[in-house]
Amino acid sequence: MLLLVVFVLTACAYVFGRTRAATLRKNGESLHSLPRYYGYLTAIYTAVPALFILAFWSAAEPTYLKHSTTNTLPAEIRALPEGELNLVINDIKNIATGGITQNTDDAVRESSAQHYADRKNTSQLLKSIFVVLASLLGALYGLSKISVHTRARIFVERTIMTVLIACSCIAIFTTVGIVLSVLFESLRFFNKVPFTEFAFGLHWSPQTSIRADQVGSSGSFGAVPIFAGTLLISAIAMLVAVPFGLMSAIYLAEYASSNVRAWAKPLLEILAGIPTVVYGFFAALTIAPMLRNVGESVGLSVASESALAAGLVMGIMIIPFVSSLSDDVITAVPQAMRDGSLGLGATKSETIKRVVIPAALPGIVGAILLAVSRAIGETMIVVMAAGLTANLTINPLEAVTTVTVQIVTLLTGDQAFDSPKTLAAFALGLMLFITTLILNVIALRVVRKYREQYE
Repeated sequence: MLLLVVFVLTACAYVFGRTRAATLRKNGESLHSLPRYYGYLTAIYTAVPALFILAFWSAAEPTYLKHSTTNTLPAEIRALPEGELNLVINDIKNIATGGITQNTDDAVRESSAQHYADRKNTSQLLKSIFVVLASLLGALYGLSKISVHTRARIFVERTIMTVLIACSCIAIFTTVGIVLSVLFESLRFFNKVPFTEFAFGLHWSPQTSIRADQVGSSGSFGAVPIFAGTLLISAIAMLVAVPFGLMSAIYLAEYASSNVRAWAKPLLEILAGIPTVVYGFFAALTIAPMLRNVGESVGLSVASESALAAGLVMGIMIIPFVSSLSDDVITAVPQAMRDGSLGLGATKSETIKRVVIPAALPGIVGAILLAVSRAIGETMIVVMAAGLTANLTINPLEAVTTVTVQIVTLLTGDQAFDSPKTLAAFALGLMLFITTLILNVIALRVVRKYREQYE
């Protein structure tokens, strides 16, 4: 509700600022900018201080309420360990908000809950007052800035540039934070498990026992079977997606009529919008039994969960990634290149093969790279169609697993984050990140080479 109030005040400030600037302009004042920029200026002065106060207050309020509530508790409760004290504070919050708690008859908690509710209501009231007051004062200040000496357009553009830079920095810092968090946890894992065992080990069994005297208490963390399964399923998927996707793109861009293209391309892109769990059901209930029956008819032993079933369905899923992007790239090739080739006597197929495809190759490589990344990161289809068995094989008829499936498995349920079993998920994520980075570097080199040739 408070955000809605700030939004309404900002919209009103924009209208008043633009109207005031337009009135000055009609009265013969020579303003630096168009009236709408003065409206934007007034809106910025109205929204920014209020949103800053709202964000700061909302971030600091929980800490203040916790500290204030803790001070009302007896000394013996305040002396409890942090974990137990947090449980007491949660009980107090539940009592104050009417939530479920097991200590409703505790007079101390009841008193603290009343104190918590009073302080929270006071904080909410003060926050609303300060936010609305900041909006109103900002609007008045913005209206006072509307004059012939104010360069509103420059101010607005600099403000927008600052917001864009801040968003870019947030994206960069988020990426750096993800990489560092995975790296630090991976280093903790490699302190317990040697890197050579992880990178070159041929057996993956991360289950660890609670007691050291139990069998398999140390676990086995050889990641080769997992990466082999990931590459096997991804290779099968790309063998399906790249030919079908690229041929579909060539047909839609070069041969199909406008009516066929208008219907075929949206229908093809529907494949990208189907949830992966639906593909998983399709693979487990349709493709896998069909492959098993076909294999039995020709004397082959096909597992109920196989890499082939998962790879085929995954390839169907990522066809739109190759087809749609390649179609856009091929369509963007200048028509003059086609006309020049046809004018020299080349046929349409020769023009496509020798002129259009090489010119569009950088974009096609980018589409294939996106499809590879999508295949490597897929989880649900593998869980339902390929299984959870870390099997070192190149036989697509056997059950395998992938890196992403193992990461989900390791982090599912209540786990201790200082055990090798849980830390192994971060090591797998780091290796997957490095693998994807290598693929990106290779693709960029290919794109750069052909882009220099055809641009």
